[in-house]
Amino acid sequence: MARKFLKSGRPDGVPPTSGAGEIWALRDVSFDVLPGQVVGVIGRNGAGKSTLLKILSQITYPTEGYAEIHGRVGSLLEVGTGFHPELTGRENIYLSGAIHGMTRTEISRRFDEIVEFSEIGRFLDTPVKRYSSGMYVRLAFAVAAHLEPEILLVDEVLAVGDVSFQRKCLGKMTNVARGGRTVVFVSHNLAAVERLCDRCLWLSGGNLVQEGPPGAVIQAYLAHEQREAWEWRRTGTVPSHPYVRRVALRNADGTIPKILTLRSALRLDIECVVPARCGNVRLSVAISGSLGEPLFSSHPVEDGQPYPVEKGIHSYSVTMPPDIFLAQRYGVSVSLYEPNTFADHCPYVLVFDVHAVESRDPTGSVRHQGVLHIPLRWMHRVEEFEGNEQGVQRRQDLPPEGGIN
Repeated sequence: MARKFLKSGRPDGVPPTSGAGEIWALRDVSFDVLPGQVVGVIGRNGAGKSTLLKILSQITYPTEGYAEIHGRVGSLLEVGTGFHPELTGRENIYLSGAIHGMTRTEISRRFDEIVEFSEIGRFLDTPVKRYSSGMYVRLAFAVAAHLEPEILLVDEVLAVGDVSFQRKCLGKMTNVARGGRTVVFVSHNLAAVERLCDRCLWLSGGNLVQEGPPGAVIQAYLAHEQREAWEWRRTGTVPSHPYVRRVALRNADGTIPKILTLRSALRLDIECVVPARCGNVRLSVAISGSLGEPLFSSHPVEDGQPYPVEKGIHSYSVTMPPDIFLAQRYGVSVSLYEPNTFADHCPYVLVFDVHAVESRDPTGSVRHQGVLHIPLRWMHRVEEFEGNEQGVQRRQDLPPEGGIN
């Protein structure tokens, strides 16, 4: 029988305390992960995914139960963890290796690979507190994946990186797993989870709802969790930094949709709260496909509107014209961010389905491929035609009368 690398479950038997108004980040979550498995963890915001990784990383101790871990752990959690901000990138590489029990010689052997993968060689001797969030993630992932971990834990933080780097990270995680090591991958990108993982856990409200093959679990998750919902409001503790308070999907005239069709014009209403003036905050809206793959994003400044930098409650509306969505499922994500980090990242807060209607083409239906319909301008003209194309070509190839001079 294969040795278990991860097992959840507190050996001392101390019962948890309970009280009115308690919220359990995780409750009754039990599972085993075997060597070489790549396990995806999915669920909505607040489901307990990041808390689970913190427990497995031994950053957080569970109130009840236990996490039994066999092997060296490399973890990439939220931006800002794992590195000392005052130390340079070079110094943090050696510090991280030492924390994981590696000798300086072992770290030096992998050093060039880490620097090459992270693509931040020019800034290697700069304190990481001056790194952008993308640079930070590049180095953090490179360190976590290259210091020979037997277990690699990766949170949704990969969303901060650019597309090419995300692709590199997914490829590296695949290579790690092929080497017989274990990967636990938390993500809202369901396409990546389905492609990369051979097993999937679905968390909801701190509970394990379902586990099994990624395709089956993802489809069950989509069917149950991503039902059409026209409005999202923040619940729970209110942050002290700028945050998104409300996101609503409406028809272009402001009414609540009954059904969305290919010809529906949509409007997104967004409310942001800025407790104190913040000169660098930015607002972004992103539309994703049914598996979480990003399709396009938009920012208020593109239409001459200001970012929410002044203290107050900022309300925005952004309209999307008809005939751009196909008969598929889409997700809405809203982010408040600063140049170096997210202030409030709200992925997949709304989900909506677009339904097919009778085509405007009276001769039959028009089939569109892909995930979006981009209206393009077509032109058409007809010229008089005599004979066949070959005959026309032969006449053009004949020399003029009198032969060639």
